[in-house]
Amino acid sequence: MLELRHSALLVIDMQRDFCAPGGYADRAGMDVQRLRAPIPAIRRLLAGARERGMTIIHTREGHRPDLSDLPEPKRRRAEASGAPIGSPGPLGRLLVRGEYGHDLIDELQPLAGEPVIDKPGYGAFAHTDLELLLRNRGIRQLFLAGVTTEVCVSSTLRQAIDLGFECFTLADACASHDPRLHQAALNMIHVEGGLFGRVIDSAELLDRMESAA
Repeated sequence: MLELRHSALLVIDMQRDFCAPGGYADRAGMDVQRLRAPIPAIRRLLAGARERGMTIIHTREGHRPDLSDLPEPKRRRAEASGAPIGSPGPLGRLLVRGEYGHDLIDELQPLAGEPVIDKPGYGAFAHTDLELLLRNRGIRQLFLAGVTTEVCVSSTLRQAIDLGFECFTLADACASHDPRLHQAALNMIHVEGGLFGRVIDSAELLDRMESAA
């Protein structure tokens, strides 16, 4: 059952660096068009959540301009992918806070009052105040959307489950550059009777919003 005042829509990393040509994902050889696929579903979800006063939170992955919060193993992994973090690109320095590519795409810009969580890692709870923000608002249910399904969405989901949140992953509002990885990440949610919550689509959540209003 959806309790609007105790639920939040979490939109993960819909940034230009991941969803626009010339950004980090593009430089790493990922298919940006596949990463843009959930934009229409997320736009519908944002409209529905805003109309009903549901909490909406956005996240962005990125690092301080001096890269002092970039662990050496992550630096090496990004370099091996062909997209070194902090290197110059058409959208500014890759995955660096304050750069044009670090910001959210134009289609999914937050409204005033919608928190944006800047995170240095893949999961949105690590080294951020996301949990504090959710607890202070009395949030118990999380609906996850964004990119990529197998990395930042999955990492955030697993952290949220361990913290005791009830979680729903929105299949058509998430994406990967590789459909096989997207599907594999969704399949893992179902193990052991739903170890990591449930997978639903955006239409089901919108129907729940309508019923709960």
